[in-house]
Amino acid sequence: MWRYGHALVTNGSQPHKVLIGLYFFPRGGSAHVARNLASALPAAGWEATVLSGSVRPDGDAREFYAGLDLHSVDMTGALDAPDPILADPPLHASYEERPGAADRWMASLSDADLAHQVDAWARALLEAGAREADVLHLHHLTPLNAAAALVAPDVPVVGHLHGTELLMLEQLDPGHPWRRRMGEWARRCERIVLLSDSQAARVEPLLGIDADRCERIPNGFEPAAFDLRPGFDRAAHWRRHLVESPKGRSPSGLVAYSADEVEGAFAAGNPVLLYVGRFTAVKRLALLIEAHAQAAKSFVARAPLVILGGFPGEWEGEHPADTIDRLGARDVFLAGWHGHDELPAFLNASDAIVLPSVREQFGQVLVEGMACGLCAVAVDAHGPGEIVEDGVTGWLVEADDLPGLSRALIEVVNRPQERRRRSLAARADARARYAWPALAERVAGLYEQAGAATVRSRI
Repeated sequence: MWRYGHALVTNGSQPHKVLIGLYFFPRGGSAHVARNLASALPAAGWEATVLSGSVRPDGDAREFYAGLDLHSVDMTGALDAPDPILADPPLHASYEERPGAADRWMASLSDADLAHQVDAWARALLEAGAREADVLHLHHLTPLNAAAALVAPDVPVVGHLHGTELLMLEQLDPGHPWRRRMGEWARRCERIVLLSDSQAARVEPLLGIDADRCERIPNGFEPAAFDLRPGFDRAAHWRRHLVESPKGRSPSGLVAYSADEVEGAFAAGNPVLLYVGRFTAVKRLALLIEAHAQAAKSFVARAPLVILGGFPGEWEGEHPADTIDRLGARDVFLAGWHGHDELPAFLNASDAIVLPSVREQFGQVLVEGMACGLCAVAVDAHGPGEIVEDGVTGWLVEADDLPGLSRALIEVVNRPQERRRRSLAARADARARYAWPALAERVAGLYEQAGAATVRSRI
């Protein structure tokens, strides 16, 4: 293989090289996408190196990306600095405005703050071999984009939007400097991956980019990991994670449950409803807990709601534990934060995946749940509205519709044959549309396009 202005010209079977960059430490959906993609790309002819932020112990990139070629930026020391954003290396900023959080709101960073971030990531890019890569695949729009333009201006960039960046932009006035700045970063990308059709209509007014430079490639799942596990011991699973080795937390500490509580709620035949995700405001966890409490009055059997997730020490608004106490909710269990490799077991111990988020940009956990044979309950907006087919693979409800969500939960619990019918359809649909090996081939095709576009623009 040789380069002509970073054209990708194949000579023999030598693979191309892509550097996949993530400004954040691994805690959200983009990290899972990067890991799965980096694992699948070699079969499509690309060697992948991952550059990622890292915070020990719960966001340790070395552990999360184990087995991959990784360059990590360890931000752990920044957490103890007077201003984590100005440490060396600095903590990343956040798209979410959470007063008092160490990761300050990105739109509040000054020019000097940004320059410090760009300098740190420029060094990281050089150490990771950005100038030797054929393509840079940069997730989100962050100071990493500015750093790439500084140290590797001739390497074509494929951008990848996950939606949280768009949510922040929608909060800003049109003349805000961060709207201008992120628009410039987006326009430097030769191609941009979008997760859903609903994002396409938003990127042009928010970022000033032409929709024909974007490609919709949804997040996928690893089919070997996310599948049915016949004979799985559900009772033992819930006893282990809720009684013997609990990880659920309230603001005051660890939450544990008695064996009697768990055995009663998770008795054979009782359907289990599962939420997976962070404890952010858009997820509407308080609404879900209240809807479950209302629906439980009409359930024909006990149907526990398990809340899996909540990055340690991170939540917005009322903590789910406080919501449970305020409502006196019964059969709602906090299972805590677990590694992604543990998720298939939790899904196989459940009967439906529930995601009441009102601004979910994709809905990765819906795809993974469906792949494991779970029907889905979600909001008919953004990504979930494109993933779940109402009446076929699950139930769709309107945003913030407490009665509608409650009715959907009642149907899931009280109509077992219908639940099983939609679950079977959900598994077939997920495996047909969202398996990673096929999606990686499409991403590899975008890399080729990005290299070709870079050459055409310079001839």
